[in-house]
Amino acid sequence: MNRIQLLYGLVAGSTIFLGLPVAWMTRISERTRGFLNALSTGVLIFLLVEIAGKSIEGIEELLVSSTEGYATLTSALIFSGELIAGLAIGLLSMVFFENRFIRQGKDKLPSSSRAHHVAMMIAVGIGIHNLTEGLAIAQATAWGQESMALFLAVGFALHNATEGFGIAAPLSGQRASTRFLLLAGLIGGGPTLAGVIVGSYVQSQDFAMFSFGLAAGVILFVIGELLHLGRSLKGEAIAEIGLLTGFAIAFVTEMLVVWNGL
Repeated sequence: MNRIQLLYGLVAGSTIFLGLPVAWMTRISERTRGFLNALSTGVLIFLLVEIAGKSIEGIEELLVSSTEGYATLTSALIFSGELIAGLAIGLLSMVFFENRFIRQGKDKLPSSSRAHHVAMMIAVGIGIHNLTEGLAIAQATAWGQESMALFLAVGFALHNATEGFGIAAPLSGQRASTRFLLLAGLIGGGPTLAGVIVGSYVQSQDFAMFSFGLAAGVILFVIGELLHLGRSLKGEAIAEIGLLTGFAIAFVTEMLVVWNGL
């Protein structure tokens, strides 16, 4: 591990703080809150599609290769098991967390407490996703692809800025302290740097596949929470527009990354 790797991880993870000030928007209508909540959901839906799509595509390629006489069937089965195991652990661990630490029913929680609860779970889901981004940066530098690592860091930095907005959106109209937002930002963005550190020592596709499944499981749970929260807010049309807008923002930032050679 070198200083350049650490710098890439720090830059890629820190931009998540750029979107967090949205939580300080206090004087907004319930319809606007509904839009922001739906926008956050749209961002996470794109992340889920992205993670699942890339993971499944890799497994499918191995299965196709096995039908052409290559010895890749075992790898395909192992990766499938790791992906599903990660998905199950990510999803069920969030259910356990809510049942264990959030003792009141979700509909009985005060609005502010519920918003903070959802925002923190979003941060956890994004954090696990960002761990895999850090692993990707580390793997690029480990193979001597410095330019690729730089582009990854820049691309992830752009993408993570929208993720910070996703964390803050459910808190709009509530009283979010600076301390809470800093903690949420560290939970969401810090794993990018942690992924770089771990990835510089561990070069494992198995670990990466399990991490993809873990991130997908947590994000799937959080999407369900956001949809539940959205039902208490008015304006179905506004919610649908928010979903579309959030998905489109995440999609455009991802396409910009791809367009720049990633």
